[in-house]
Amino acid sequence: VQLQASGGGLVQAGGSLRLSCAGHGRTFSSYAMGWFRQAPGKEREFVAAINWSGGSTYYANSVKGRFTISRDNAKNMVYLQMNSLKPEDTAVYYCAVDDKEFGSVFTTINEYDYWGQGTQLTVSS
Repeated sequence: VQLQASGGGLVQAGGSLRLSCAGHGRTFSSYAMGWFRQAPGKEREFVAAINWSGGSTYYANSVKGRFTISRDNAKNMVYLQMNSLKPEDTAVYYCAVDDKEFGSVFTTINEYDYWGQGTQLTVSS
């Protein structure tokens, strides 16, 4: 089982970027998935999560209205569209999967079983 996050980079404040997370080794279409981030010197924090069907999404207050999580189960992919980026969004972004089939969506790190390697987002002011 492997998750590969990509799409990070350097962007100016106010800009947009889309992160992608590819699942390898098995299908994740029946499992909730999430995005988390970790800024330097800070703990990893929840960003967004989506249930197995894509019908339910959850966001941290800090990104609500600016970020959109989505998934394409046919491609075994999860995305995070990030708009109106701010310098405080600078972090390493991780995707993760909750290994409970058709399970509820959680916003806590402990509920997620598999993690990608992370992709760096830097937002310049």
